[in-house]
Amino acid sequence: MATLLFVLLLTACAEPENPAPGPGSSSGGGPASATVAPTPAPTTSDATLAAWPSAKAVQDENARPGDASWTAGVSEPPSTRVEGFTGRASVTPGQPLAIFIRSLDGPVVVRAYRIGWYAGAGARLVWTSPDVTQVDQPKPTFEPATRTWSASNWAPSATLPTDDWPPGDYVLKLQAKIGTVNLVPLTVRPTTTRNAVVIVNENTTWHAYNRWGGTSLYRGPTGFADRAYAVSLDRPIDYGMGTGDYWGNEAPLGRLAEKLGLPVAYVTDTDLHADPHLLDGARAVISLGHDEYYSQAMWDALVVARDRQGTNLAFLGANAMYRHIRLGPTPIGPDRLETDYKDAGIDPILATNPAEATSQWRQPPVPRPESVVTGVYYQCNPVKADMVTAQPDSWLLAGSGLKAGDKLASLVGSEYDQVTPSVPTPRPIEVVFHSPVTCQGHRQFSDAAYYTTASGAGVFASGTSSWICGLVYECTFHPQDQHLVDVVTAVTTTLLQAFAAGPAGKAHPARDNLGALNITTATVRDMTR
Repeated sequence: MATLLFVLLLTACAEPENPAPGPGSSSGGGPASATVAPTPAPTTSDATLAAWPSAKAVQDENARPGDASWTAGVSEPPSTRVEGFTGRASVTPGQPLAIFIRSLDGPVVVRAYRIGWYAGAGARLVWTSPDVTQVDQPKPTFEPATRTWSASNWAPSATLPTDDWPPGDYVLKLQAKIGTVNLVPLTVRPTTTRNAVVIVNENTTWHAYNRWGGTSLYRGPTGFADRAYAVSLDRPIDYGMGTGDYWGNEAPLGRLAEKLGLPVAYVTDTDLHADPHLLDGARAVISLGHDEYYSQAMWDALVVARDRQGTNLAFLGANAMYRHIRLGPTPIGPDRLETDYKDAGIDPILATNPAEATSQWRQPPVPRPESVVTGVYYQCNPVKADMVTAQPDSWLLAGSGLKAGDKLASLVGSEYDQVTPSVPTPRPIEVVFHSPVTCQGHRQFSDAAYYTTASGAGVFASGTSSWICGLVYECTFHPQDQHLVDVVTAVTTTLLQAFAAGPAGKAHPARDNLGALNITTATVRDMTR
């Protein structure tokens, strides 16, 4: 991932700025020791904020001048001399936001950049702080029972105003006087997602892999055996330039959606957990490249939206909805402690509430495989294989020029999913790409598939973790092949525009083709067993 991140930075720096002139979660975050005011800047009108999400609001925002210089000084891995985190994963415009900063290089200036298209610049500077001087922090705490590192004992460094911040994905650039830089992710969500294409930032997955302090849900000092059983969102992120998986697995999709002028609304997966009405009236929900960690409430939010109102779902990655988590409070706020024992047998909740024991969703004591929602079933990694066209007359491939058997080089991997009839699978389901792979010595297939429901919802799964990477020419996960990028961009554009129009299953019902492709229980092997 580090190579792709570096390439994205170079791309953003090289692209021209836009020359055109520009025209809630529950309480948490703690008291701030200082409130910092913005420097003078063009403000976003109340009418624009009230209209969000709408296609016009997105188009108007992206007509404002971008600023490609936001990438200056950022690095991978991120600096440990300047680092921080926010007291909320997301806010609505106008909600104050506590930020916690530690700097070994003295006072820090915070710049808030909204990520978007902006004629290729990739970001717009929305706000700049004066010097933030509360940057001395104590050592983090450690909870031995769950092996959890936390910086919830840090003092708030400042409170950031967000009154004129239009909804979207943001990075907060922390920069010391000597130039040391780190980034902090933030989502500014609208007050409604009605009629929106909802893009979900996967902050629970970022923190599952975050080893800041010494442990993640995957590794401790010696490896998997002394991994953490719970991780805190009250700490900086130690990879992805301080933003987790955002750059490689999420940002290219958001930039495309904004280039298309779609009515996008950005939320986090912890927002899905906290608000059962968050998706009321949403046209579509887009799960991005690495959407692995789900609570029961997050799972329920997608199913209810799909089945009650025909909300379309797109899973543009692999291994989605695979890990079962619980969310709990920390001293800073609600839903900031993420628990996953990865083994129901050692989870203390097993005896009292087995349905919330944190094994994989597909495993006992209450198996609920992800295929019930995604249509596909995670199988194996790592692989790298060509994506092979199976259904060239699919509506998703209209205008792509693809014929049966045509290949997109190395687009499958490193993780992949498969339509697996031996587990619960929605029908009718249409396999669009059916790609041979070999993983751990076994021959299988990766499937990109589309199914439809009685509510009219359409659900697409790419079956590969490299799909969003396929939107970027410079991505090193596949050859630098403009044809591949053009095809992936065209298919994604068709998908997004159809999903933004409403229940896609009404206009594009799935045509079940498992029999034609000989995808049966007998031909599919579950690689995870």
